[in-house]
Amino acid sequence: MFGLFNSGPKLSIDEVKAGMASGEIVLVDVRDAMELRGSGKAKGAINVPLMALQMKTNPSSPECLPEFKQGKRIVLYCASGARSSGAARMLRQFGHESVDNLGGLRDWANGGGEIVRV
Repeated sequence: MFGLFNSGPKLSIDEVKAGMASGEIVLVDVRDAMELRGSGKAKGAINVPLMALQMKTNPSSPECLPEFKQGKRIVLYCASGARSSGAARMLRQFGHESVDNLGGLRDWANGGGEIVRV
C-alpha cells in the first residue's frame, strides 16, 4: 500500500534517523493532536497538522517555522501515507526541493523507529 502514496525515493528509517541526528533532515508528523495523543509520534518528529501546513511551512508566510527556512530535507508521515503524500506535493509548490513521504507511523515503527507518547 505504501507505493500508492510514494512521493519520492523510499528512505530507510535508519537513513531518516541518521539525517535527523546530523541535522540534515526534519521529520514532520502531519496528523492532528487527537491522533498524536492516541498513538504517539515518531521520536524526534515535529508536529505540523495538515490544516496548519500552509502557514507553518510556506517560507513567504510570517508564521513559517524556522525548520522550514533552512533548506533541510523534509520527511513527512501521517497515519497511512495519504495525507503526507499530499503534504509533500504542497511543500514542493512552496519551493522546498527535497521532500519525501515516509508513509505512515506504522512504517516508522516497523522500520525500528521509536514511538514516544505525547
